Amino acid sequence: MIDWQEHIHSDPGTLNGKPVIKGTRLSIDFILNLLAEGWSSEEILENYPGLTEASLKAVFAYTAESMRDNLLYAT
Repeated sequence: MIDWQEHIHSDPGTLNGKPVIKGTRLSIDFILNLLAEGWSSEEILENYPGLTEASLKAVFAYTAESMRDNLLYAT
């Protein structure tokens, strides 16, 4: 599995601390929303050239780990 920490970080000074893809202001939830709206990985990469295939895989790895750690369940 990809090490998402190489691609994603959180900084209180960037988007109020939301996790973003390093080197961008693109949050994880923004990328997931694009996918939920039907964007393909190819469309995302074409429209956001600062992203890579690895950074997109890191979004999934981050989300999967967050779910395993019960961070994304409704309360």
